Amino acid sequence: MREATLAEIKENARRQLAEQGPGGVSLRAIARGMGMTAPGLYRYFSSIGDLLNALKADLFTELAEAVEGASSALPAEDTDGRILTSLRAFRTWALANRPEFALLFGMPGPDRAPDVRVLEAGRHFAATFFALFDRLLEERRFALPAEEGIPPALRVQLDAFATETGFATDNVSYGALRVLLSSWVRLYGLVCMEVFDHLSLILGDMEPLFEAELQEVLTPLGVAYRAPGEG
Repeated sequence: MREATLAEIKENARRQLAEQGPGGVSLRAIARGMGMTAPGLYRYFSSIGDLLNALKADLFTELAEAVEGASSALPAEDTDGRILTSLRAFRTWALANRPEFALLFGMPGPDRAPDVRVLEAGRHFAATFFALFDRLLEERRFALPAEEGIPPALRVQLDAFATETGFATDNVSYGALRVLLSSWVRLYGLVCMEVFDHLSLILGDMEPLFEAELQEVLTPLGVAYRAPGEG
């Protein structure tokens, strides 16, 4: 019974999120819609922040499943295809779930303290891309930045990043982490700009630019670009 109620509360919260954005989710409105009192709802979630964190964890899991599902439809040995498909699946989910994307990746709220549920689900999502990049490092030999050229202050942060995410294997060097982050920043950043309509006055169709960026970012890493639907 409790699990069903928790699921219903989060379902209502997501509906409000889709209709009004992250700032429009209200515990009182959810309670009213479910025929509950507001104090009754607090037996399930201690605050709106608690509810939104639970919803974030669910959304990260959903996003990871969308990416993994698209990738696993291809043969395991098709590393190039899986990388391309995973990145396209990320963009597809983001565009189909803009308010949800805004909740996950938009401006953090005043309470920036990490939530264990969100951290774990976020790591699961990130691990889908880490595994593909690690495999790429095993299979290909592409140029990596010289470690001595990476500023010490950045190296310290890359160490922390690898430790916190669990992305620390024999293949991973400072240069590899630098390439991973710079590649992700370019592609993730472009998806963010599309989701939030930051380029809508310039481009009515962002897909050609996204595909061009995919090719430009991945080709130096030895990934053979294929247009959607090819191969």
